[in-house]
Amino acid sequence: MDNYTDINAKAIDKWVESGWEWSKPISHEDYVRARDGQWHDIPNILLTPRKPVPMEWYSPFLSNNRLDGVKLLGLASGGGQQMPVFSALGAECTVLDYSDRQLENERMVSERESYSIRIIKADMTKLLPFEDESFDLIFHPVSNCYVEDVYHVWNECFRILKKGGVMLAGMDNGINYLVEDENPLQIVNKLPYNPLKNELLYRKDLETHGSIQFSHTIEEQIGGQLKAGFILEDLYEDTDDDGIGKYIPNFIATRAVKL
Repeated sequence: MDNYTDINAKAIDKWVESGWEWSKPISHEDYVRARDGQWHDIPNILLTPRKPVPMEWYSPFLSNNRLDGVKLLGLASGGGQQMPVFSALGAECTVLDYSDRQLENERMVSERESYSIRIIKADMTKLLPFEDESFDLIFHPVSNCYVEDVYHVWNECFRILKKGGVMLAGMDNGINYLVEDENPLQIVNKLPYNPLKNELLYRKDLETHGSIQFSHTIEEQIGGQLKAGFILEDLYEDTDDDGIGKYIPNFIATRAVKL
């Protein structure tokens, strides 16, 4: 089998080319609104598909409605959606992604709006290319469904956060992988969903959407954060209003702190 993260990066590049929702950069007008402090209702500053991140989740870093000087990592957060807003608010942003096209969008917006951002292509299944305690805040939208081992992701996030730092993370709760979109009420798969351990699923995933995805248990998603050393302070559920999401929440977001 090919390296599944390389397969996923190429798949996401193709989705970007076809107009994927999570690859559409913010407009100049929205960037100006963020720069002027009117950023609370700008679309796509999201950890999960629909529900906005509570403003209090950005504390204690918010001051006068800004994030001046906050060292912020957008983990698997390329696309020119969240990072331009945080940059407009004065944060010192780094974005890490493994998709060339997502990073191209990030670079395009930064050049259009003339702000500085560190753009890094890296695979988050590997050691993250940062020193210990490099960041105040990690913003990690739904993306670990493309990673088999989420414990590694949480451990690395804990390592690179400063003491007192905050990780905001979005993730699916696994229910999406029970069903197929065309038959949302029919259970067709067993969880956990892992195509690397099932050749039929592997071939089907490649033929259907070109990527290799994984479900993860709550024990992995939330328990993994706790095992890494985080203190869980808050969470909320969300839905994408599609398929099984019409009937039950299928995403979760967490606010975790490194004390």
